[in-house]
Amino acid sequence: MNLDTLLQEFKKCSLLQYNGQLSIQDVQGNKWAFYYQLGQIVWATGGVHPRRRWLRNMTLICPEIDIDKIELRDENILIEYWDYLLLENSYHTGQINQQQFNDFVINTIGEILFDLAQQVNIADLSCEINQDTILKALMISTSTNMFIKEMQDSWYDWSQAGLRRISPNLSPVIRKPEKLRQQVSKSFYKNFERLINGQYTLWDLSAKMKQSVLAVTNSLRPFIDKGSVELIEIPDLPSSIIKIKKSGNYQQLNHKNSPLIACVDDCLQVCKILESIITSNGMRFIGIQDPLQALPMLIQNRPDLIFLDLIMPVISGYQMCEQLRRCSYFAHTPIIILTGSEGVFDRFRAKVFGANGFINKPIYNDDLTQILHQYLQTKPSDINIPELVLYD
Repeated sequence: MNLDTLLQEFKKCSLLQYNGQLSIQDVQGNKWAFYYQLGQIVWATGGVHPRRRWLRNMTLICPEIDIDKIELRDENILIEYWDYLLLENSYHTGQINQQQFNDFVINTIGEILFDLAQQVNIADLSCEINQDTILKALMISTSTNMFIKEMQDSWYDWSQAGLRRISPNLSPVIRKPEKLRQQVSKSFYKNFERLINGQYTLWDLSAKMKQSVLAVTNSLRPFIDKGSVELIEIPDLPSSIIKIKKSGNYQQLNHKNSPLIACVDDCLQVCKILESIITSNGMRFIGIQDPLQALPMLIQNRPDLIFLDLIMPVISGYQMCEQLRRCSYFAHTPIIILTGSEGVFDRFRAKVFGANGFINKPIYNDDLTQILHQYLQTKPSDINIPELVLYD
């Protein structure tokens, strides 16, 4: 795949007014994900430094927020777009305004697109589109075509400067300090030493110095060419920069008599998220990724509530729902369809095939609370669904 082919994938999603996710992966296993709403990119994540990128943009765009007070529930860290959940929550709680939200989204998408423009020139990439996840995104004014145009312009300027092989994810470090001291003033060297220490990437330095990454890299180029400074790979920041808050205390139900919830979804990530939330509330859980094995496993375990993914290989959620309703064991078992689609027709079809309800991905805590309360006849206080929180 070359750059033109990659851009065609983005443009195709835009022209088709696509709702869903465009996933890109290289042969080394690095992944990037772009989330579309009505053909526009509303978020992107992935790459080699997702936590470093999130912290950098939060510090740059939302300096009034105390990073140490941001906490992410343990089950939400499993979600690929955890960074968007944190940003969205900070907006809904009034911690950041609309302009900050927009700037954060634009910066993030721009950085990831630039990384891909460079990556596509040095490695094989593959693309896949799916509707497993549709973000309930706050719309921004920048169109996908504008993002693509800015990426092309940035990559052209970067290439013209002779930097095609230099990634902004690399970190500069001083290799010949004595030689460098002889070339610059004492004050310059002191400031240089403070920043060029192998702890910050070129992206990080760009944010710290409030200059473009191109300007920062060009200013370092003479030192790099002379061997005084070397560019090295550094790891992403540790997970501890995002504090993980464990779910609150709950009254453990009797294991044998507690409700058993099943989820049939070929996406392991979805099953893990549901399992984490459901088991943390004292309920039992079965996750089934192979739809062909679902029916015998469900008959064997006879769950109290079943979540079915709508789009799966070989058999759809509608077809499986119809099969389950033909089985006497599941004539009255609540069945909830999981999907990224919000179409009225899909909701109607879910009812026709025997489903009790319909819940959209990504699964929000309030939606799941309502489903469990409605079909398991629990009190709202009995269900302790963890939330993504931003503490004061």
